[in-house]
Amino acid sequence: MKVLKVDHIGVAVKNLEESLKFYQEILGLELQGTEIVEEQKVKVAFLPVGDSEIELLESTDPDGPIAKFIEKKGAGLQHIALRVPNIEEAIKELKEKGVRMIDEKPRYGAGGAKIAFCHPKSTNGVLLELSERK
Repeated sequence: MKVLKVDHIGVAVKNLEESLKFYQEILGLELQGTEIVEEQKVKVAFLPVGDSEIELLESTDPDGPIAKFIEKKGAGLQHIALRVPNIEEAIKELKEKGVRMIDEKPRYGAGGAKIAFCHPKSTNGVLLELSERK
């Protein structure tokens, strides 16, 4: 499988506006934009850092995956996303190598990306996202 780069690092936050103050005012990062991804029950903010981004994730629903993550583990690092040139091929290759996938087929992700998650039980406890962007 070819990995092009770290696409982004996903950080689960309780309050997006409060969290943005730290990243913008303290770290000096610029907000590229925000987006609500209804399918994933999340509001996302993008903060470019070099060739990659920090993706802040706030749940839009108390039963959403980010809300559940924060309830279980607290706010903080939620996932690492790797950019791949062809997500369908990457999923196929990983499955052939015995990697357990949360997503057997790509789904819509923030920023127009096609995404798929690998199960943390197959990645030494890290929620790993594959991301394909055009």
